[in-house]
Amino acid sequence: MIWVVGDVDGKKYKEPFSKGIMSRSLNVADIGTERAHDIAGDIENELIKSNIVEISSSDLADVVLNHLEGIDPKIAKKYKNWRSLRISKKPLIILIGGASGVGTSSMAFELANRLRLKNIIGTDMIREVMRKIVSKELSPVIHKSSFDAHESIRTPSIRIDSVIEGFVSHVDVVNVGIEAIIERSAKEGISTIIEGVHIVPGFIRKDLMENNNIIVFTLTVDDEESHKQRFYSRCRQPWVKRSLERYMDNFDTIRKTQKFLVEQAKIHDAHIINNVDFNETIDIMVNDVLEKFGGIDDVKQKS
Repeated sequence: MIWVVGDVDGKKYKEPFSKGIMSRSLNVADIGTERAHDIAGDIENELIKSNIVEISSSDLADVVLNHLEGIDPKIAKKYKNWRSLRISKKPLIILIGGASGVGTSSMAFELANRLRLKNIIGTDMIREVMRKIVSKELSPVIHKSSFDAHESIRTPSIRIDSVIEGFVSHVDVVNVGIEAIIERSAKEGISTIIEGVHIVPGFIRKDLMENNNIIVFTLTVDDEESHKQRFYSRCRQPWVKRSLERYMDNFDTIRKTQKFLVEQAKIHDAHIINNVDFNETIDIMVNDVLEKFGGIDDVKQKS
């Protein structure tokens, strides 16, 4: 058996080398599950041939990197960037926004799996907590959905579209919870993905955005018919409680909120991704994260 020796807060620990864990680490380089498992097996054999029975986690990372260099320098670079992201000092906070139905939840789950991040928080859950705290009489918009919040505005503005006004009012309340999670993640050093329609570029406090390692993605589905089909696919699942009819009745307002989100993303330089192909979107997001934060010394994933 080969033991991998690590260090947590100055205390040593040992765990057995695992091809499964190793192959999951290699998956960040998008080499496929089967190939990743084969490479992990080759690395294990390399260690056995070298009569290594105990190796530090940092030395193991060097062995993996050297092995990947011999296969493909591009894969090696991705792995190196991911390793630096894992061991550096500040948490990584990824914000994924987009109108209802564009796939923020699915993308957040897969991105967390690819980067081996443990914390995913949906803004819909934050909204539910806010509903328990803030009464319907005090803030009626929070007790509506993001796309029909305008129906609860007591005194509509004559300066902006009522749908957007309702959406902005809705986001403003949920944003209190989003900022609290960002502050908590930064304080505790915990990498986190926050996803949902309430992630609007420009709405989060500037000091939080500047002082933390935050990357913002805005997902869209540009084609209207494709966007509509997403709701058909979602609502056929037996666990989905919302009716297709409700989404279709509000589809025009959902598209209007998407247009507003894209405009905000352009103003504030968030990365806009037309989420047509699942794998392509994930690859773009992973590459962006690794290019922006890989290779620097101030990002850390804390388990």
